[in-house]
Amino acid sequence: MVKMFRWAGLVCAGMMALPAVAFAQKPWPVRVVVVTTFEKGADTGDQPGELQLWAEREHLTEHVSFPGGVHDILTNLEHTEIAIVTGMTLVNAGPSIMALGTDPRFDLTKAYWLVAGIAGADPQVMSVGSAAWARYVVNDVAQSIDMREVPKDWPYGVYAASAVRPGTLEGSDQKHGADAGYPIVFSLNAGLSHWAWEQTRAVKLMDTPEMRAYSKGWAKYPAALKAPSVIQGDSFASDLYWHGHYLNQYARDWVKMFTNAQGVFAMSNMEDSAIASAMVRLDRMKKADFQRLMVLRTASNYTLPPKGRKAYETVSEEYSGDGLPAYEAAWRVGSVVVHELTKHWSVYEDHVPDQVL
Repeated sequence: MVKMFRWAGLVCAGMMALPAVAFAQKPWPVRVVVVTTFEKGADTGDQPGELQLWAEREHLTEHVSFPGGVHDILTNLEHTEIAIVTGMTLVNAGPSIMALGTDPRFDLTKAYWLVAGIAGADPQVMSVGSAAWARYVVNDVAQSIDMREVPKDWPYGVYAASAVRPGTLEGSDQKHGADAGYPIVFSLNAGLSHWAWEQTRAVKLMDTPEMRAYSKGWAKYPAALKAPSVIQGDSFASDLYWHGHYLNQYARDWVKMFTNAQGVFAMSNMEDSAIASAMVRLDRMKKADFQRLMVLRTASNYTLPPKGRKAYETVSEEYSGDGLPAYEAAWRVGSVVVHELTKHWSVYEDHVPDQVL
Protein backbone atom coordinates (compact mmCIF):
# COMPACT_ATOMS: atom_id res chain seq x y z
CA MET A 1 0.00 0.00 0.00
CA VAL A 2 1.60 3.21 -1.11
CA LYS A 3 2.17 5.68 1.71
CA MET A 4 3.59 8.63 -0.16
CA PHE A 5 1.54 11.54 1.15
CA ARG A 6 4.67 13.15 2.59
CA TRP A 7 6.07 13.45 -0.93
CA ALA A 8 3.00 14.99 -2.50
CA GLY A 9 4.57 18.43 -2.50
CA LEU A 10 7.63 17.11 -4.33
CA VAL A 11 5.94 15.44 -7.27
CA CYS A 12 6.10 18.53 -9.46
CA ALA A 13 9.85 19.00 -8.99
CA GLY A 14 10.66 16.87 -12.03
CA MET A 15 8.43 19.01 -14.23
CA MET A 16 11.07 21.72 -14.45
CA ALA A 17 13.85 19.44 -15.66
CA LEU A 18 13.52 20.13 -19.39
CA PRO A 19 11.38 22.39 -21.55
CA ALA A 20 8.30 20.72 -22.99
CA VAL A 21 8.55 19.72 -26.64
CA ALA A 22 6.46 21.30 -29.35
CA PHE A 23 3.92 19.12 -31.18
CA ALA A 24 3.21 18.58 -34.84
CA GLN A 25 -0.41 18.27 -35.95
CA LYS A 26 -0.39 14.51 -36.52
CA PRO A 27 -0.89 12.48 -33.31
CA TRP A 28 1.93 10.23 -32.18
CA PRO A 29 1.08 6.52 -32.63
CA VAL A 30 2.18 5.35 -29.18
CA ARG A 31 3.04 1.69 -28.63
CA VAL A 32 3.36 1.56 -24.82
CA VAL A 33 2.20 3.82 -22.01
CA VAL A 34 4.02 3.27 -18.71
CA VAL A 35 1.77 4.37 -15.85
CA THR A 36 3.44 5.40 -12.59
CA THR A 37 1.77 7.17 -9.67
CA PHE A 38 4.45 9.35 -8.06
CA GLU A 39 8.04 10.53 -8.20
CA LYS A 40 9.89 11.68 -5.10
CA GLY A 41 11.88 14.55 -6.54
CA ALA A 42 13.58 15.10 -9.88
CA ASP A 43 12.96 12.64 -12.69
CA THR A 44 16.63 11.62 -12.85
CA GLY A 45 19.76 11.65 -10.76
CA ASP A 46 18.42 11.54 -7.21
CA GLN A 47 16.56 9.13 -4.93
CA PRO A 48 14.12 7.26 -7.18
CA GLY A 49 10.36 6.96 -6.99
CA GLU A 50 8.26 4.98 -9.45
CA LEU A 51 9.15 7.04 -12.54
CA GLN A 52 12.88 7.58 -12.28
CA LEU A 53 14.28 4.21 -13.36
CA TRP A 54 12.01 4.27 -16.40
CA ALA A 55 13.12 7.79 -17.30
CA GLU A 56 16.80 6.91 -17.00
CA ARG A 57 16.92 3.40 -18.41
CA GLU A 58 14.33 3.78 -21.16
CA HIS A 59 15.90 7.09 -22.27
CA LEU A 60 12.66 9.02 -21.84
CA THR A 61 14.41 12.32 -22.33
CA GLU A 62 11.71 14.50 -23.88
CA HIS A 63 9.16 16.29 -21.68
CA VAL A 64 5.67 17.00 -22.98
CA SER A 65 3.56 19.55 -21.14
CA PHE A 66 0.47 17.90 -19.62
CA PRO A 67 -2.01 20.44 -18.20
CA GLY A 68 -4.56 17.71 -17.46
CA GLY A 69 -2.18 15.86 -15.17
CA VAL A 70 0.24 16.47 -12.31
CA HIS A 71 3.55 16.02 -14.14
CA ASP A 72 4.99 16.33 -17.62
CA ILE A 73 4.65 13.29 -19.85
CA LEU A 74 8.02 11.74 -20.71
CA THR A 75 8.80 10.13 -24.06
CA ASN A 76 11.65 8.50 -25.91
CA LEU A 77 13.05 10.11 -29.06
CA GLU A 78 11.06 7.77 -31.30
CA HIS A 79 7.81 8.73 -29.51
CA THR A 80 6.82 5.07 -29.25
CA GLU A 81 7.02 4.82 -25.46
CA ILE A 82 5.63 7.40 -23.05
CA ALA A 83 5.42 7.52 -19.27
CA ILE A 84 2.86 9.28 -17.11
CA VAL A 85 2.71 10.15 -13.42
CA THR A 86 -0.94 10.00 -12.38
CA GLY A 87 -0.63 11.39 -8.90
CA MET A 88 -1.47 9.27 -5.88
CA THR A 89 -4.93 8.09 -4.78
CA LEU A 90 -8.01 7.26 -6.82
CA VAL A 91 -9.10 10.88 -7.18
CA ASN A 92 -5.86 11.72 -8.99
CA ALA A 93 -5.31 8.53 -10.95
CA GLY A 94 -8.63 8.33 -12.80
CA PRO A 95 -8.66 11.93 -14.07
CA SER A 96 -5.02 11.69 -15.18
CA ILE A 97 -5.72 8.61 -17.30
CA MET A 98 -8.81 10.24 -18.82
CA ALA A 99 -6.83 13.39 -19.58
CA LEU A 100 -4.16 11.40 -21.38
CA GLY A 101 -6.61 9.17 -23.20
CA THR A 102 -8.50 12.14 -24.64
CA ASP A 103 -5.40 14.20 -25.45
CA PRO A 104 -5.47 14.75 -29.26
CA ARG A 105 -1.68 14.84 -29.43
CA PHE A 106 -1.48 11.06 -28.95
CA ASP A 107 -2.92 8.12 -30.86
CA LEU A 108 -3.43 5.51 -28.13
CA THR A 109 -5.87 3.26 -29.95
CA LYS A 110 -3.33 0.43 -30.22
CA ALA A 111 -1.17 1.29 -27.22
CA TYR A 112 -0.50 -1.19 -24.44
CA TRP A 113 -0.84 0.34 -20.98
CA LEU A 114 1.44 -0.90 -18.20
CA VAL A 115 0.75 0.14 -14.63
CA ALA A 116 4.14 -0.18 -12.93
CA GLY A 117 3.76 0.80 -9.30
CA ILE A 118 4.72 -0.29 -5.82
CA ALA A 119 2.28 -1.78 -3.34
CA GLY A 120 1.76 -3.26 0.07
CA ALA A 121 2.04 -7.04 -0.11
CA ASP A 122 0.16 -9.75 1.71
CA PRO A 123 2.98 -11.83 3.30
CA GLN A 124 0.81 -14.91 2.81
CA VAL A 125 1.34 -14.51 -0.94
CA MET A 126 4.65 -12.78 -1.70
CA SER A 127 7.85 -11.36 -0.25
CA VAL A 128 9.18 -7.82 -0.28
CA GLY A 129 10.83 -7.07 -3.62
CA SER A 130 8.52 -9.46 -5.49
CA ALA A 131 6.33 -8.54 -8.45
CA ALA A 132 2.76 -9.57 -9.26
CA TRP A 133 0.77 -9.44 -12.48
CA ALA A 134 -2.93 -8.87 -11.83
CA ARG A 135 -5.85 -10.65 -13.44
CA TYR A 136 -8.35 -8.66 -11.40
CA VAL A 137 -8.45 -5.14 -10.04
CA VAL A 138 -10.89 -4.77 -7.16
CA ASN A 139 -12.32 -1.58 -5.69
CA ASP A 140 -13.57 -0.97 -2.14
CA VAL A 141 -17.08 0.50 -2.50
CA ALA A 142 -18.49 -0.70 0.81
CA GLN A 143 -20.51 -0.05 3.95
CA SER A 144 -18.58 0.30 7.18
CA ILE A 145 -19.43 0.20 10.88
CA ASP A 146 -16.95 0.79 13.67
CA MET A 147 -15.78 -2.51 15.15
CA ARG A 148 -16.99 -1.41 18.59
CA GLU A 149 -20.56 -1.31 17.28
CA VAL A 150 -20.80 -4.52 15.26
CA PRO A 151 -22.14 -7.93 16.36
CA LYS A 152 -19.61 -9.97 18.28
CA ASP A 153 -19.33 -12.62 15.58
CA TRP A 154 -18.35 -10.17 12.83
CA PRO A 155 -14.65 -10.43 11.89
CA TYR A 156 -14.51 -6.74 10.86
CA GLY A 157 -16.95 -3.92 10.24
CA VAL A 158 -16.70 -3.58 6.44
CA TYR A 159 -19.18 -5.30 4.14
CA ALA A 160 -20.80 -5.07 0.71
CA ALA A 161 -23.62 -2.60 0.20
CA SER A 162 -26.97 -4.12 1.32
CA ALA A 163 -25.34 -7.40 2.39
CA VAL A 164 -26.36 -8.89 5.71
CA ARG A 165 -22.82 -9.16 7.11
CA PRO A 166 -19.13 -9.20 6.11
CA GLY A 167 -17.81 -11.95 3.87
CA THR A 168 -21.00 -12.54 1.90
CA LEU A 169 -23.09 -10.99 -0.85
CA GLU A 170 -26.29 -12.40 0.66
CA GLY A 171 -28.93 -9.68 0.64
CA SER A 172 -27.13 -7.51 -1.87
CA ASP A 173 -28.87 -6.95 -5.17
CA GLN A 174 -26.14 -4.68 -6.54
CA LYS A 175 -24.20 -5.37 -9.72
CA HIS A 176 -20.46 -5.10 -9.26
CA GLY A 177 -18.81 -5.24 -12.68
CA ALA A 178 -17.06 -2.49 -14.60
CA ASP A 179 -20.35 -1.14 -16.00
CA ALA A 180 -22.28 -1.22 -12.71
CA GLY A 181 -23.48 1.81 -10.78
CA TYR A 182 -20.96 0.89 -8.09
CA PRO A 183 -18.11 -0.75 -10.03
CA ILE A 184 -16.06 -3.00 -7.78
CA VAL A 185 -14.37 -5.69 -9.87
CA PHE A 186 -12.53 -5.15 -13.13
CA SER A 187 -11.55 -8.31 -14.96
CA LEU A 188 -8.37 -7.65 -16.91
CA ASN A 189 -7.34 -9.59 -20.00
CA ALA A 190 -6.31 -12.86 -18.33
CA GLY A 191 -4.52 -14.07 -21.43
CA LEU A 192 -2.39 -10.95 -21.63
CA SER A 193 -1.65 -11.14 -17.91
CA HIS A 194 -0.54 -14.74 -18.22
CA TRP A 195 1.56 -13.93 -21.28
CA ALA A 196 3.28 -11.11 -19.37
CA TRP A 197 3.97 -13.47 -16.46
CA GLU A 198 5.39 -16.11 -18.80
CA GLN A 199 7.67 -13.50 -20.33
CA THR A 200 8.99 -12.41 -16.94
CA ARG A 201 8.70 -15.30 -14.48
CA ALA A 202 12.46 -15.94 -14.59
CA VAL A 203 13.56 -12.31 -14.17
CA LYS A 204 16.18 -11.96 -11.44
CA LEU A 205 15.10 -9.50 -8.74
CA MET A 206 16.96 -7.71 -5.97
CA ASP A 207 17.62 -10.00 -3.02
CA THR A 208 19.84 -8.61 -0.27
CA PRO A 209 20.67 -9.65 3.30
CA GLU A 210 18.85 -6.53 4.49
CA MET A 211 15.67 -7.61 2.69
CA ARG A 212 15.89 -11.10 4.18
CA ALA A 213 16.42 -9.65 7.67
CA TYR A 214 13.44 -7.34 7.22
CA SER A 215 11.14 -10.23 6.30
CA LYS A 216 12.06 -12.36 9.32
CA GLY A 217 9.38 -10.54 11.28
CA TRP A 218 6.82 -12.32 9.11
CA ALA A 219 8.36 -15.79 9.55
CA LYS A 220 4.93 -17.40 10.14
CA TYR A 221 4.26 -16.79 6.44
CA PRO A 222 6.52 -19.05 4.31
CA ALA A 223 6.00 -16.87 1.22
CA ALA A 224 7.53 -13.87 3.00
CA LEU A 225 10.76 -15.78 3.60
CA LYS A 226 11.21 -16.84 -0.01
CA ALA A 227 13.45 -15.01 -2.45
CA PRO A 228 11.64 -12.29 -4.40
CA SER A 229 9.86 -13.69 -7.45
CA VAL A 230 7.37 -12.83 -10.17
CA ILE A 231 3.88 -14.18 -9.52
CA GLN A 232 0.29 -13.72 -10.60
CA GLY A 233 -1.75 -12.01 -7.90
CA ASP A 234 -4.51 -9.47 -7.75
CA SER A 235 -4.85 -5.79 -6.93
CA PHE A 236 -7.07 -4.25 -4.24
CA ALA A 237 -7.32 -0.46 -4.54
CA SER A 238 -8.65 1.85 -1.85
CA ASP A 239 -8.35 5.51 -0.92
CA LEU A 240 -8.29 4.33 2.70
CA TYR A 241 -4.70 3.67 3.74
CA TRP A 242 -5.39 0.57 5.80
CA HIS A 243 -3.00 -1.72 7.71
CA GLY A 244 -3.25 -4.63 10.14
CA HIS A 245 -4.42 -8.22 10.61
CA TYR A 246 -8.18 -7.62 10.58
CA LEU A 247 -8.24 -5.38 7.54
CA ASN A 248 -5.79 -7.65 5.74
CA GLN A 249 -8.21 -10.54 6.22
CA TYR A 250 -10.98 -8.27 4.95
CA ALA A 251 -8.93 -7.62 1.78
CA ARG A 252 -8.39 -11.34 1.25
CA ASP A 253 -12.08 -12.09 1.71
CA TRP A 254 -13.21 -9.12 -0.38
CA VAL A 255 -11.09 -10.00 -3.42
CA LYS A 256 -12.11 -13.65 -3.20
CA MET A 257 -15.80 -12.74 -2.87
CA PHE A 258 -15.95 -10.33 -5.80
CA THR A 259 -13.96 -12.57 -8.15
CA ASN A 260 -16.03 -15.69 -7.45
CA ALA A 261 -13.03 -17.24 -5.68
CA GLN A 262 -10.88 -16.84 -8.80
CA GLY A 263 -8.77 -13.96 -7.53
CA VAL A 264 -6.11 -13.84 -4.80
CA PHE A 265 -5.38 -10.64 -2.91
CA ALA A 266 -1.69 -9.85 -3.31
CA MET A 267 -1.25 -6.08 -3.61
CA SER A 268 -2.79 -3.07 -1.87
CA ASN A 269 -2.65 0.33 -3.53
CA MET A 270 -4.57 3.56 -4.01
CA GLU A 271 -4.91 3.91 -7.79
CA ASP A 272 -5.60 0.76 -9.82
CA SER A 273 -9.41 0.68 -9.79
CA ALA A 274 -9.59 4.30 -10.93
CA ILE A 275 -7.10 3.57 -13.70
CA ALA A 276 -9.12 0.53 -14.78
CA SER A 277 -12.38 2.48 -14.70
CA ALA A 278 -10.91 5.25 -16.84
CA MET A 279 -9.66 2.68 -19.32
CA VAL A 280 -13.13 1.14 -19.58
CA ARG A 281 -14.55 4.54 -20.47
CA LEU A 282 -11.77 5.31 -22.94
CA ASP A 283 -12.48 1.96 -24.58
CA ARG A 284 -16.13 2.94 -25.01
CA MET A 285 -14.96 6.19 -26.60
CA LYS A 286 -12.67 4.26 -29.00
CA LYS A 287 -9.69 6.13 -27.54
CA ALA A 288 -7.95 3.11 -25.96
CA ASP A 289 -8.25 -0.65 -25.71
CA PHE A 290 -9.08 -1.98 -22.24
CA GLN A 291 -7.89 -5.43 -23.34
CA ARG A 292 -4.36 -3.97 -23.59
CA LEU A 293 -4.21 -2.86 -19.94
CA MET A 294 -1.65 -4.64 -17.74
CA VAL A 295 -1.27 -4.07 -14.00
CA LEU A 296 2.10 -4.87 -12.41
CA ARG A 297 2.62 -4.09 -8.75
CA THR A 298 5.78 -4.72 -6.73
CA ALA A 299 6.09 -5.25 -2.98
CA SER A 300 7.57 -2.35 -1.03
CA ASN A 301 6.17 -3.37 2.39
CA TYR A 302 3.76 -5.73 4.08
CA THR A 303 0.10 -5.01 4.79
CA LEU A 304 0.20 -6.22 8.39
CA PRO A 305 2.70 -5.84 11.23
CA PRO A 306 5.51 -8.27 12.04
CA LYS A 307 5.38 -10.59 15.02
CA GLY A 308 5.44 -8.72 18.31
CA ARG A 309 4.47 -5.34 16.85
CA LYS A 310 1.16 -3.49 16.74
CA ALA A 311 -0.48 -2.19 13.59
CA TYR A 312 -0.47 1.40 14.83
CA GLU A 313 3.28 1.12 15.49
CA THR A 314 4.16 -0.05 11.98
CA VAL A 315 1.66 1.59 9.64
CA SER A 316 4.04 4.47 8.82
CA GLU A 317 7.40 2.71 9.01
CA GLU A 318 9.91 3.18 6.19
CA TYR A 319 10.05 0.61 3.42
CA SER A 320 12.76 -2.02 3.16
CA GLY A 321 15.70 -0.41 1.36
CA ASP A 322 13.68 2.82 1.15
CA GLY A 323 11.59 1.14 -1.54
CA LEU A 324 14.45 0.51 -3.98
CA PRO A 325 13.83 -3.27 -4.25
CA ALA A 326 10.25 -2.53 -5.35
CA TYR A 327 11.24 0.24 -7.78
CA GLU A 328 13.88 -2.07 -9.27
CA ALA A 329 11.43 -4.94 -9.60
CA ALA A 330 8.90 -2.73 -11.41
CA TRP A 331 11.44 -1.76 -14.06
CA ARG A 332 13.24 -5.12 -14.33
CA VAL A 333 9.98 -7.01 -14.83
CA GLY A 334 7.97 -4.40 -16.69
CA SER A 335 10.74 -3.48 -19.12
CA VAL A 336 10.93 -7.06 -20.42
CA VAL A 337 7.33 -6.79 -21.59
CA VAL A 338 7.77 -3.25 -22.91
CA HIS A 339 10.82 -4.23 -24.97
CA GLU A 340 9.12 -7.31 -26.37
CA LEU A 341 6.11 -5.30 -27.47
CA THR A 342 8.00 -2.38 -28.98
CA LYS A 343 10.72 -4.40 -30.73
CA HIS A 344 8.23 -6.78 -32.34
CA TRP A 345 5.52 -4.26 -33.06
CA SER A 346 4.63 -5.87 -36.36
CA VAL A 347 3.49 -8.90 -34.34
CA TYR A 348 1.69 -7.11 -31.52
CA GLU A 349 0.24 -4.02 -33.20
CA ASP A 350 -2.89 -5.85 -34.31
CA HIS A 351 -2.62 -9.01 -32.22
CA VAL A 352 -2.87 -8.90 -28.44
CA PRO A 353 -0.85 -11.77 -26.98
CA ASP A 354 -3.13 -14.31 -25.33
CA GLN A 355 -1.62 -17.12 -23.33
CA VAL A 356 -3.78 -18.94 -20.81
CA LEU A 357 -3.07 -22.26 -19.11
